[in-house]
Amino acid sequence: MRIIPLSIPIDEDYAPIHTYQVCRVMEQNQNNWLHTNWILTEGAQRVFIELKFTLRDCNSLPGGVGTCKETFNMAMKESRYIKIDTIAADESFTELDLGDRVMKLNTEVRDLGPLTHKGFYLAFQDLGACIALVSVRVFYKRCPFLVKSLAEFQDTIPGSEASQLVEVVGRCVNNSLPLYEPPRMHCSTEGEWLVPIGKCVCQTGFEEINGSCQVCKVGFYRSLLESLACSKCPPHSMARQAGSTACSCEDGYYKIDSDPPNMACTRPPSAPRNAISNVNETSVFLEWSVPMETGGRKDVRYNILCRRVLPDGRGLEECGPNVRFLPRRVGLTNTSVMVADLQSHTNYSFLLEAVNGVSELAKDHAKQYVSLNVTTNQAAPSPVSVVRKGLTGKSSIALSWAEPDRPNGIILEYEIKYFEKEQDSSYTIIKSKETEMEVEGLKPSSVYIFQVRARTSAGYGAFSRRFEFQTSPYCEYTRQRYCTLTVMRSCAPPFRRCGYSKAKQDPEEEKMHFHNGHIKFPGVRTYIDPLTYEDPNQAVHEFAQEIDVSFISIERIIGAGEFGEVCSGPLRLPGKREIQVAIKTLKAGYTEQQRRDFLWEASIMGQFNHPNIIRLEGVVTKSKPVMIITEYMENGSLDTFLKKNDAQFTVIQLVGMLRGIASGMRYLSDMGYVHRDLAARNILVNSNLVCKVSDFGLSRVLEDDPEAAYTTRGGKIPIRWTAPEAIAYRKFTSASDVWSYGIVMWEVMSYGERPYWEMSNQDVIKAVEESYRLPGPMDCPEALYHLMMDCWQRERSNRPKFDEIVCLLDKLIRNPRTHLLINQCHI
Repeated sequence: MRIIPLSIPIDEDYAPIHTYQVCRVMEQNQNNWLHTNWILTEGAQRVFIELKFTLRDCNSLPGGVGTCKETFNMAMKESRYIKIDTIAADESFTELDLGDRVMKLNTEVRDLGPLTHKGFYLAFQDLGACIALVSVRVFYKRCPFLVKSLAEFQDTIPGSEASQLVEVVGRCVNNSLPLYEPPRMHCSTEGEWLVPIGKCVCQTGFEEINGSCQVCKVGFYRSLLESLACSKCPPHSMARQAGSTACSCEDGYYKIDSDPPNMACTRPPSAPRNAISNVNETSVFLEWSVPMETGGRKDVRYNILCRRVLPDGRGLEECGPNVRFLPRRVGLTNTSVMVADLQSHTNYSFLLEAVNGVSELAKDHAKQYVSLNVTTNQAAPSPVSVVRKGLTGKSSIALSWAEPDRPNGIILEYEIKYFEKEQDSSYTIIKSKETEMEVEGLKPSSVYIFQVRARTSAGYGAFSRRFEFQTSPYCEYTRQRYCTLTVMRSCAPPFRRCGYSKAKQDPEEEKMHFHNGHIKFPGVRTYIDPLTYEDPNQAVHEFAQEIDVSFISIERIIGAGEFGEVCSGPLRLPGKREIQVAIKTLKAGYTEQQRRDFLWEASIMGQFNHPNIIRLEGVVTKSKPVMIITEYMENGSLDTFLKKNDAQFTVIQLVGMLRGIASGMRYLSDMGYVHRDLAARNILVNSNLVCKVSDFGLSRVLEDDPEAAYTTRGGKIPIRWTAPEAIAYRKFTSASDVWSYGIVMWEVMSYGERPYWEMSNQDVIKAVEESYRLPGPMDCPEALYHLMMDCWQRERSNRPKFDEIVCLLDKLIRNPRTHLLINQCHI
């Protein structure tokens, strides 16, 4: 290329500018080239080229210059030259500027990629311009070396595609290690680090101070990676060395594995106090007070040792298995126990022991008991447990029975009580000194009830349970003395198909109403899918009130929906006060299918009646345009409302909004209904800040099985709000609505910020699959963020139910300092 020397130009600071220049505009057919040396890429797959140049305005040149251009071409060569772009100047100079020698530079930047070779040439083609090329700068961007959250990320060259993110795994430094998973960052094409996932934390025995891990001092410890700083050893424990991960207990104090690290070391309790006894025949009621010293624990339990005093001072023996302890002998939580079925007129010794969680560890700790000595009284015999039948006749039944298990003395006699079944108001008692007898004077073919009890000098025992026996039929044509005995056994009631007895059921229970093929029970609200109706118009008129169009006035347009405009105006129903309503209209030219789809949402909404679900006022189907009339929500959609009022509400106000949404979703879940599109944009807010769930366009019904899932057939899914299993398998449940609710919580606490910011949908899916979760919004209470994380559990069965969420939010509203736990609200 021919270089035409000109006077040296200067820049705006009057510094000389060295250039490559060409200005052969007076000559025809110009084709001048300038190329660079071989430029190494150093591994970059995309590079940037910055050009600075000046160019003269063709209009300022003398007339008759037919070849003058105001552009030039830029090309590159890896294996062959290819054109990159045509470069034009934003500003050009004139002859007047040339006299002043002050030229304004043009700057243009172009990028090349993907590059496949180790280097390339650049070339510039002039076809007749008056141009001076001041500088050519070739560079590539890279994400610089970074230390973040104790993780070190090396210099990284971005990928070749403009939207590509290069994942880089960080290396934990300075006595740190990954928390849950290795830390990762994503390097963008612009050389910026994005989407941090995971982090490093100081290993146990260290704490993070000013970005580095410092060893815990003597007397301090750190045992959990989740804890932020070293903690002082709890009472009765010590850490004698720096960098301790746990504190050791002082002599005489102990811990069990389930004790949290910050719990003080404890010791066994002292003996129970103030023990007293109350004897009732062969039963003893023992009562005592809690120990003076519980050892610093709340898990104090009590054990009872029962021993019988042998006659003539021959020592003690443990009570046998027939002695009963109510509620039990060991592990008592209450300070009382009933000991029953002891022997009468017998001396007993009871030892009461208090234990706690560390009693088993304290082998060298002498057990402390409180002792009680009691003597039982004379007692009546225990009930007769077995009554057997013998031969029966038409008017007699032979009986026998066993002696009571605990006669508690000499049996003097037995009483036999009997009566005809269903005639228990009139009965007969006979006595016997033996354990058998024959009862006569009975009716043939009749069922009789028999009970037996024993008497000693201490009195009568209790009657036995009832035994049923039947006399034989009248044996007119038989020579047998006795007819065959029939025993009426206690049997289970006959099989009941429906699980309840008609004799005991509520009158309303007998009523079953069949409605369009669906069984409906009084007082039970169950969602009915409009798609199950053969004629969808029937569903609309079944669940939605028809409103005459003359009762509605459209005053203004407030938005646009999928099927037409959304307006507002007054609704004046006869006999009712005027109210403001929202009016969804179906645009003209609709098909019958579009009309059905439009009214389908009304068929759904009309089945709901809850203060946190948008209320359907009615529909207009008998005139045009077709309309859906709902209550009017003055503040519009929740996401827009929050953005307009950023940082204007207290945390309790925001939690109140979230509580309303959760209450509405609990109602839908109880009806067996899945929303599928729960997001802040689909929550409406009225003038009193009451939030109501709306937009049922994506919703579907669940079957009765609580684990059943509805599988969609294609269609768009709101990725940023949808649970992973719903994205992967198109399966939606109330648990997937809970995931979406967690995203709504994040939207509310961040005042309408877009979930996952500018990440693409594919990046969101990948990040969530790799366990990335949205960070806690600024000033969000820790308890609320923990609830969000629970809603985002990968395993859907581990997510809370909506009734649990409502319970937790109620606790937080009542006590904002509450640390919420899901298991506090198992309903």
